[in-house]
Amino acid sequence: MLKGIPKIISPELLKVLCEMGHGDEIVIADGNFPCESVGKNAKVIRADGNGVPEILDAVLALIPLDSYSEKPVALMEVVKGDTVPTPEIWKEYDRILNKHENGNCAVEYTERFAFYERAKNAYAIIATGEEAVYANILLKKGVVK
Repeated sequence: MLKGIPKIISPELLKVLCEMGHGDEIVIADGNFPCESVGKNAKVIRADGNGVPEILDAVLALIPLDSYSEKPVALMEVVKGDTVPTPEIWKEYDRILNKHENGNCAVEYTERFAFYERAKNAYAIIATGEEAVYANILLKKGVVK
């Protein structure tokens, strides 16, 4: 057992976060995200039963975001023509990002299929049971100082 590690972080996820280097990306995916098909070249880590906000908060407690990148966070934008309003969960992400990055974090909104393509090159994808739509978030790891 280790001290200071959020209990929601599995040993497998802790290992992956440790393996990641500066500039590597990780996706925290909602329950609708095609993790296994998109993640054929990435490590897919199961976190079923957990929501994206809880995982996001725990991950950001352990790794910094890339301060050399203009936008170290990407969200899957709402598909044009979809009647879904701006996802409420994004407000929770803003709160969590501000908590860990002191308000110094710009977010990129990425078209759905472009997000999938970027996710194919991610170091890992965390598959959650999140039920909110458009709840996928991609993080670029920064330098641990």
